[in-house]
Amino acid sequence: MDAREMKIKAAEAALAHVEYGMRLGIGTGSTAEEFVRLLAEKVSTGFKVEGVPTSERTARLCVELGVPLKSLDELPELDLTIDGADEVDSDLTLIKGGGGALLREKIVAAASQRMIVIADESKLVETLGAFPLPIEINPFGLVSTRMAIEKKASKLGLSGSLTLRQSGGEDFMTDGGHYILDASFGRIPDAEALSNELNSIPGVVEHGLFLKMAALAIIAGPAGARTLRANR
Repeated sequence: MDAREMKIKAAEAALAHVEYGMRLGIGTGSTAEEFVRLLAEKVSTGFKVEGVPTSERTARLCVELGVPLKSLDELPELDLTIDGADEVDSDLTLIKGGGGALLREKIVAAASQRMIVIADESKLVETLGAFPLPIEINPFGLVSTRMAIEKKASKLGLSGSLTLRQSGGEDFMTDGGHYILDASFGRIPDAEALSNELNSIPGVVEHGLFLKMAALAIIAGPAGARTLRANR
């Protein structure tokens, strides 16, 4: 079973949690896109849902495939969000934002009664941090914000490069008009402490640490999909 097949298995298992008439947050990324394709097949048979996309990219795919969409202002309270992750630990603490949609992903997840994470087993880790942590920042004061992040990280014993994300030879811009710094800390032993420090920096709009947000993680491997619940 290759990586895409594992993503499809995770998406299939997640689809079983979607009930008729649900208000659904729809995530961003390659695994979430497999979920959108399967959801669209079900919608085409008369299955009713209303989706709120977490990115313009996801919105375009949903429109193309016929998944009905609303804005979060139209559906401010959601039943369920299904989204991918770049890393997942045993507490279901996540690193997200590899696709650049972390702010909208976190807003949508927070508006949902439940969040289910779907991923292949390569995303399951003992300690977060091998995947660079995306930190969404305001373009104004980039250098000052970068320095503040470095100081806060150093205070927690973290070090590593902070790289301004690029796309097509230009500074990557999120759907909200912000930059992303990818922080290569290597290992994050205390995600909550780091989250608190980053949240205290005015130039930081949001970061990719998702704490105590996921209710379930559906992890697919060669033997199929398994469901993890948080150890908290």
